[in-house]
Amino acid sequence: QVQLVESGGGSVQAGGSLRLSCEVSGVTYSRICLAWFRQAAGKEREGVASIDSDDGGITFYDEDVKGRFTISQDVAKNTVYLQMNSVKAEDIAMYYCAAGIRGWWGCMTISRNDYKYWGQGTQVTVSS
Repeated sequence: QVQLVESGGGSVQAGGSLRLSCEVSGVTYSRICLAWFRQAAGKEREGVASIDSDDGGITFYDEDVKGRFTISQDVAKNTVYLQMNSVKAEDIAMYYCAAGIRGWWGCMTISRNDYKYWGQGTQVTVSS
């Protein structure tokens, strides 16, 4: 059974930093794509960043977070991270970790349709 467990959410001051973690189990950490999504109250879930399990150099970011957020992974720990810097009020949301089998198109995708497995989410709030 595939499980993704997020942690690290909480409250952060605007301009501050936060690191989210997602531990993946029940699936071989190979030939899969990992991603972070977020969903703000009353809005659709949107992709934030993705990474290739076999090549941490292959990453993709939504334009709204590019330059502020960094996705990375520790293959030995089957864990993917999202480092959030220069956090803004617009970043307030529930953040979800997701995993999907890597297709021929690779992992430069943050489309919900490309991810089959999801975590329960971790809430991020921003205080001014």
